[in-house]
Amino acid sequence: MRIGRMIRKSDGKAGIYLLFLVLGIAFGLISGGEIMRRILAAQASKTEIGVQAQKTAQVVSLEKENPGNDLLLSRQNAIIAATRRVAPCVVGIVVTQIQVVRTPYYGDDFFDFFFGPEMTPRYRQVESIGSGFVISEDGMILTNFHVVQNAAKLFVNFPDGRRLEGKVVGFDDIRDLAVVSVTGVKFKCVNFGNSDEAMIGEWAIAIGNPFLNFINDVHPTVTVGVVSALNRNFAPSEGIYYQGMIQTDAAINPGNSGGPLINALGEVIGINTFIFTGSNNSKGSIGIGFAIPINRARRVAEELIKYGHSRKLWTGLNVKDLNRSIALALGYQGIDGVVVVSVQPGGPADEAGLKPGDIIKRMGNRMIQSGSDIDGIFIDNFVGDRVKISGVRKGNPFETSLLLREAKE
Repeated sequence: MRIGRMIRKSDGKAGIYLLFLVLGIAFGLISGGEIMRRILAAQASKTEIGVQAQKTAQVVSLEKENPGNDLLLSRQNAIIAATRRVAPCVVGIVVTQIQVVRTPYYGDDFFDFFFGPEMTPRYRQVESIGSGFVISEDGMILTNFHVVQNAAKLFVNFPDGRRLEGKVVGFDDIRDLAVVSVTGVKFKCVNFGNSDEAMIGEWAIAIGNPFLNFINDVHPTVTVGVVSALNRNFAPSEGIYYQGMIQTDAAINPGNSGGPLINALGEVIGINTFIFTGSNNSKGSIGIGFAIPINRARRVAEELIKYGHSRKLWTGLNVKDLNRSIALALGYQGIDGVVVVSVQPGGPADEAGLKPGDIIKRMGNRMIQSGSDIDGIFIDNFVGDRVKISGVRKGNPFETSLLLREAKE
């Protein structure tokens, strides 16, 4: 009996051991499967990363090979497109000028006693640079007068490497404009915009050849800004008028004079002419530059090409600045305007019905405050133009128009 009970006890222990064994095997299988799953998942992730890296590399490669993709197009903005249209038409102008050099003793009374006041002058050649742009396929180039002033010899450098000798066709020193011609094959010319439609705040791109000889590179330099203001007026010296100028903060540096100011459409709206530096110690650009409106420049260019000069205007009108005493004598309340002093018989002013004592308050689209305003108004008018006049005669307002004629020699 005791032997039988022992056998049954042994069977019970064996069953428990067998149960633990089965549970251990099952746990091992589950744990091992999870570990293997994670290992395989990690390998798959690495494979996916590798595939994505290959795809990225392929995209980058395609972007380099295909200039039409969106990424590259986002870089090719309006400024780049406008520059590419105009840059091939922009030239560098190298001018050799003959300057008179006087001795340091010129005008000295002591040396005048021995040699006389008319000492023999010496001459030297001075080279200066500027910019310009082609306005016709036959090689007509528009620039500033001060770029080609006193030119003994003139060369034009094109972006394609050509260097051609140029000839001054004509110039207008009052409006600071000149036309230069070169001979050669068909030339690429600019597209003109409408400077009357220029907007304050719109993009402005200045193209020119600053320091052409210094860097020895004929490719033009591009600077970008905005149209800062319109209709700026200056009279830096007697007989010189910068009227209705376009102000821009696009950098204009020495050598930029005569180059084009263009809008985002690649249209020329002005000619870069001068900068305001503020002092003699500051010669570079400080963001205040001025350009001649292209609408005026085009008409001047037409005159220069056709006649070799700008035809001088004849008005037959003589005026005087108005002051309080003159105004009181005429019974006029105010001092704005100018008073007509005389009218040449048979002249344009006579034909317009103007009379001595008339007060002119407005000509064209500009209020008249002084005689210099009348000189300035004719900057944008040419022979054959008709200018509207508003004024006061014996206390009553009147209006008429003045037909501009060419001055007789």
